Amino acid sequence: MELNELLPLIIADKQLHAKWLNTLSLMENTGARKISASEDMETVTYIILKHAAEEHRHAFYLKKQIEKTGIDTCQTYASQYLLAPAYSRYYLNQLDIDVCRYLKNELKLTGKELRFAAYLLVTYAIEVRADELYPIYQEALENAGSKVNVKSIILEEEGHLEEMINQLKSFSPDWETHAAKAVAFESSLFNKWVSALAESLQFSVGSLQ
Repeated sequence: MELNELLPLIIADKQLHAKWLNTLSLMENTGARKISASEDMETVTYIILKHAAEEHRHAFYLKKQIEKTGIDTCQTYASQYLLAPAYSRYYLNQLDIDVCRYLKNELKLTGKELRFAAYLLVTYAIEVRADELYPIYQEALENAGSKVNVKSIILEEEGHLEEMINQLKSFSPDWETHAAKAVAFESSLFNKWVSALAESLQFSVGSLQ
């Protein structure tokens, strides 16, 4: 089942919606922490610092949006407060592993060069996904008449994607080839995550169709 079919079911249930927002917050926070972990102490740039700060802000903003669902139990990222908790944690970590393995094998990168290249490709793939996911979610929110709103995140994610493309162009003349590989890794993981979400809602993919 597609995410746009799952979202109305999630939004219609306050508890599920709170967990969904908490799950998105977890993933934004994970992304922010990965950006910070990739930083070089001497060569970290304004763009990288800005990006990490904004991803942390997104994590906080999504946490705050939980209040609008009327549910106040999702205080932490403990598994009982998430949708598909195991796969939601696995998703970005595995993407990082897949991209690092690719960069080691194809470009023979190591050390800080590997960390920086992985930051570029992983973040690019995630921004491509965010550019698709948040508008779909916002549309579902509006259709449901929800008080929750992610328009500010949509605007910032659009800016992030443009920034990542500019950095990738400076990184390699073959950036599009490498970026496409990262997007392919992410797409596979995303599809599995959506399936895990469906299972966490106690539906089988077949029964939802």
